[in-house]
Amino acid sequence: MNGNNESTSFDPRMVTTSISLDGFMVTQNLGIVKGIIVRSRSIVGNIGASIQSIFGGNISIYTAMCEKARDDTYNLMCNHAQSLGANAIISVRYDTNEIAPGLSEVLCYGTAVIVQKTA
Repeated sequence: MNGNNESTSFDPRMVTTSISLDGFMVTQNLGIVKGIIVRSRSIVGNIGASIQSIFGGNISIYTAMCEKARDDTYNLMCNHAQSLGANAIISVRYDTNEIAPGLSEVLCYGTAVIVQKTA
């Protein structure tokens, strides 16, 4: 795992929301893997979002914050799977909760597996 939480050698093509990967057979289930982040909205972000909301449409400041949180949790999950020796993750899901006003939890989880290419 490197310092910026990016997955360095986990192939993103081997991560799926499905329960299987076409062309591969699960040979070992290594268990649940997860990545979790708790983020807060900044005062500056809230002011910028308030200005954007006056005009309607997409609130890009919050969209960017949500995308970053999802990317971070995905990379943490992949790093967790890699540390277990997995070469794939199946049944991936995201979950979000507001745990306090202005504080959001983002969770990415799935099942770490070892797969082999089928003939």
